[in-house]
Parts: sequence; C-alpha cells; structure tokens
Amino acid sequence: MTERQLAGRLKQYDSQEARSIVRLLLYDLFGFTLTDICLGKLEQLSADYRLKLENCIQRLEQGEPIQYVTGKTHFCGREFHVEHGVLIPRIETEILCEIIINNISTLRANKEIPIRILDIGTGSGCIATTLAKEIENSQVTAWDISNEALQIASNNSKKLGAKVTYEKTDILHIQEPQTSSAPQYDIIVSNPPYVCYAEAADMEKHVLEHEPHTALFVPDEEPLLFYRAITEYATKALKNGGRLYFEINPLYSEEMTKMMATYGFKDVNTHQDQFGKIRFVSASFT
Repeated sequence: MTERQLAGRLKQYDSQEARSIVRLLLYDLFGFTLTDICLGKLEQLSADYRLKLENCIQRLEQGEPIQYVTGKTHFCGREFHVEHGVLIPRIETEILCEIIINNISTLRANKEIPIRILDIGTGSGCIATTLAKEIENSQVTAWDISNEALQIASNNSKKLGAKVTYEKTDILHIQEPQTSSAPQYDIIVSNPPYVCYAEAADMEKHVLEHEPHTALFVPDEEPLLFYRAITEYATKALKNGGRLYFEINPLYSEEMTKMMATYGFKDVNTHQDQFGKIRFVSASFT
C-alpha cells in the first residue's frame, strides 16, 4: 500500500488533488509528514491502523468530504471539529472575520466597555469563536436552530478557550423584543443559507450529498429570506452606530444593498472574496 495507490482510488478528483487529500488524511490520522510517507511508514502500520485507514478511504471514495472523514477543519489558524450536522467552514468566511476585526476600532471608543457581538446561524461556531478570541473584551452570543450544531459549536469554543454564549433561536420566528429589554449589540454578523435550489445543479456532488441542506438552501422565490429577517431584527437590536455584517450570494449583491438601505442602514459597502466576487456586505445603523 502506497500513497500513489491510495490516491488512485479517489477517482472523482484529479491526481494532484487526490494526493493532497491522502496526505492530509495520513497527517490527521497518524501524524505522518511527507518525509514519513517517503520513508515507507505506511508499510509499518498495525492491522488496526490499516483497518482505520481503509474505512476512511472507502468514505472518501463515496464522495464524503475529507473534513467529515477526519472530523477536523482549520479556520483562521485554529482547528475546529466538524460533523455532518454543520456546514464545513469555507476559506471565504475567514475574510468576513478579518473585515470585522479590522474595523473594530471604529466601534470601540473605550476599551473598558465590552463589544457585544451576535452571530446568527453559527453552525460550527467558527465565526463566534474566532471573534471571541481575536476581539479583546468582547461578549459574544451565537444562535442556531439545530441542537446538534449548538453542541458542536459549544464544544469547539470550550476546546479553543473562547467564551461564547450559545442559544437556540430561529431568526425566522423570533419573538418581538420588548423595547425596554431588547439586547443592544455593537455587531451582528451572519453567514446564513443563501443558495437557491435552482443553483443546485451547478454545485459539487460531495456538497449536495453530505452537507446539511438547512444550512445551504433558501427557496428560489425568496433568495433574501434570512437576510431580510436578520436586517429587520438588527434595526431593533443594534446600538446606534452598530454594524451589520453578512456573507452573501454574489448573484444578489445589488438587491442586498438596496434592501439594507430601505431599512435605514448607512454606509452600505460590499467586499470581495479571494476570487474577486462580491461576497460580503457591511453597514452601520444610526
């Protein structure tokens, strides 16, 4: 059994990508470096470890993403646990966190006053955990509708030493807050479901078959379903001068900026991802 033989079984990938996946698998499972592989350590695996490796390769052959197979992914320099109950964090979303962190000085007049942040639709907790770790004196709350996602996210935060309050809340069916007791956030951020079902035909098979559809899709007739609900809630929950941040579907960037403006948001700005697509929107509420 060699690296080349293992990679050859992953026929849905080109040869270079298949070898990269196998190397990542071997590192995550056994800590093998490229040097270890070249020195033939694969041949020294025990029977139990060979069986473990074979089970993982079979899952990869069936199209399961490597992150679910190993239970690990990396986001903003930290390792997060992922399972089928949560979306696999994308590298694009790291840029969203960077935008927020880089703009934090515009919100903080006094470092002794905590920055209050709400992450809606937290999934694995990657955004909430990252912001809690990177923004000094922050109080982060994160919502999701999935008990499984909340448990995974909570475990990730605890493992990484981030203090985040997790709550089961459905933004589409949220009770109207009382004016006197409404939470007042400095930042609301969300990477909600934004893929229309009509776009499914153009998506990778391993995404469609393995990642949770509730975290991916919105009805074709309501592409801004979650954005509209979150924006409306933000008008009641953001402090004066507070900021709203979204990851968006590039197909609806113009509709997004217009919609946010109609709710009274100012300085509505779009931001590009690493591929030059408009992927993020930020705005302030006054």
